[in-house]
Amino acid sequence: MALIKKLRGFEPKWGADCFMAENATLIGDLIMGDQCSVWYHAVIRADVNQIRIGNRVNIQDGAVIHCTFQKADTQIGHDVSIGHRALVHGCKLHDKVLVGMGAIVMDGAEVESHSIIAAGSVVTQNTKISKGSIYAGIPAKKIAEVSDELKDGEIERIAKNYIFYSSWYKK
Repeated sequence: MALIKKLRGFEPKWGADCFMAENATLIGDLIMGDQCSVWYHAVIRADVNQIRIGNRVNIQDGAVIHCTFQKADTQIGHDVSIGHRALVHGCKLHDKVLVGMGAIVMDGAEVESHSIIAAGSVVTQNTKISKGSIYAGIPAKKIAEVSDELKDGEIERIAKNYIFYSSWYKK
C-alpha cells in the first residue's frame, strides 16, 4: 500500500477504482477522483496548500505534484497524464492535458484543455497556455497546434491506456 499521510488535520481522499503503487506518497489536503493511478515513486504532497485532481488522471513514475503555501494550490482536471519524473507545482491543468516526461509546470501557470507540454519543457511562472497548444523548450514556447490525430492518438490514448495498465496491478 502507498504511503498515505494525514497532516494538519487533512487526510488524502480518492474515488473508486484507483491504483496507488506501493511506494507512491500521498500527503495532506488531497482530493482525487475515480480511476486515477499514482505510479512508483510518485509524490502528491498537499502539505502546504490543497491539491485537487479529477477523474482518470495518471501520475507516472517519479512525478511530483506540489503547491505553494498561502499562494498557489494545484488543480488538475479529468483525463490528464503527468509523465515520468514531471513536476507540476501550484498551477492549473484543465481536462485532457498531457505533461511530457521530465517537464516542469510552475506556479500560476494555466494549461487549457487538449494541450501538450513536451518532454523536458519548463513552463514558467504565470504562463497561460491556450486550448489545443503544444509548448516545448526552456522556457516553453508555443510550437504548434494540437491536431485531431494528437488529441486522439496521444492525449486520450495515454489517459485510457493508464486505466488499462493499472487494472493489471489491482488483481
